[in-house]
Amino acid sequence: MRDKLKEVAELTHRLKEKYPTEINAFMSFVSKAEAGPALSSREKELINIGISVAGQCEWCIAVHVKHAIKAGASRDEIVEAGFMAVVMHGGPALMYLVPLMKALDEFLPEEDA
Repeated sequence: MRDKLKEVAELTHRLKEKYPTEINAFMSFVSKAEAGPALSSREKELINIGISVAGQCEWCIAVHVKHAIKAGASRDEIVEAGFMAVVMHGGPALMYLVPLMKALDEFLPEEDA
């Protein structure tokens, strides 16, 4: 999953060089959308994890599991967020718990949980 994070960073860097207007507009939107005070950063990242699993985006899963851990989310909270995606999206989302578990195992080994 660290490779996925590296790919995201490389893509972002490349887009900033070639398409700065577009990527900067997107990043500005993300920053403003995430700035609301009603939900904590942890809660927002747990939501993002569920959406990442339902959206079947391994890169998003890597990014948001990493951010959720940094925001104080536990292993159980992250897995539960993944299961909420399965509730809403079914079997295909269940299969995306594979990269979710890989991200957790890499970024928050069970002995650290």
